[in-house]
Amino acid sequence: TPESAPAGPVGRRSDTVAAIITTKRFSHMPLRLFTLLLLVLCSLLSGCRDDDPQAALQNAVQQLQDNLEHKRSSAVLEQLHEQFRAQQQFDREWAKRTMLMLFMRHKNVHVLALSKDSQLDPTFHDKGYTQAQIALTGAEGLIPDSAAQYQVKLEWWLHDGEWQLARLDWE
Repeated sequence: TPESAPAGPVGRRSDTVAAIITTKRFSHMPLRLFTLLLLVLCSLLSGCRDDDPQAALQNAVQQLQDNLEHKRSSAVLEQLHEQFRAQQQFDREWAKRTMLMLFMRHKNVHVLALSKDSQLDPTFHDKGYTQAQIALTGAEGLIPDSAAQYQVKLEWWLHDGEWQLARLDWE
């Protein structure tokens, strides 16, 4: 009988069969685990992608706010379209100089969005708009020493898959 087979280098036959089954089961287990982890990772990453243009636009607005608050002028400039215009007259160089002045004057800069609404253009898929009421504060310490409230209108253009700020107007 297989159970009474002599023990040798292989051992009893039932032990050998069990070992083969166990080895087969566990040799595929890491591959299965790896595949499962890979699938979970891919689904998480694809869930974070901005396939939804509306979500991507809202993310760009939030990124602009974060970049301003963290005084990352180069990141803000990357978000500005090469044909950027503010108040129909100021260009990217003006934006750069204005940020430099603001960031040098104030140790802390805060952009508080009191309200904001972003919409895609119903006709042109590569344009989006944001209207916001913001409070811009600057401070040397914890207490703001300057504050102003603005109603802003932003026009975004989709360029190479990224929303870039093309027009900025305020009241």
